Amino acid sequence: MRAPDIYEGSPTPVTAFLSIAPKISISANMSRVSIYGSYGATLQQIFFFCSIASMILGALAAMAQTKVKRPLAHSSIGHVGYIRTGFSCGTIEGIQSLLIGIFIYASMTIDAFAIVPALRQTRVKYIADLGALAKTNPISAITFSITMFSYAGIPPLAGFRSKFYLFFAALGCGAYFLAPVGVVTSVIGR
Repeated sequence: MRAPDIYEGSPTPVTAFLSIAPKISISANMSRVSIYGSYGATLQQIFFFCSIASMILGALAAMAQTKVKRPLAHSSIGHVGYIRTGFSCGTIEGIQSLLIGIFIYASMTIDAFAIVPALRQTRVKYIADLGALAKTNPISAITFSITMFSYAGIPPLAGFRSKFYLFFAALGCGAYFLAPVGVVTSVIGR
């Protein structure tokens, strides 16, 4: 609940670090638990529920935002759900899709938070201000657009491939409700 306020109030390099590092750390630790230990069906159902809740919360809460950094915070919440999908499966394919998802998410986040300071220099603070960015700084506009399309999972970009592998792993482990919810929340997040 506090992530959007923290993203908005903290310096951009700190925000980028806090957006990427905890997810990598948690995913690495959870992968170790999944590889070296096993968990039962009840715990797997809890992980599925948490994944679904995170995806829905991230997609719906981002729709009402007006500033540039705040939707990135809600996207971060949603992407935790997508990445947790790979872990929730408890299979090798799930862990592989989790690693691919983390790598692609980290790359997209680094790119997005590298562009945000450039947007601040051109006085872009609100999403409505992005309309004039194509005229004032077309390279930043194109780069930011491609990054946001990748976040949304538009084919053939890397974000689409990440979500494809995660949802395919979910279908492979029998989570037939999780993958469609992920696809719907990805569409809502666009």
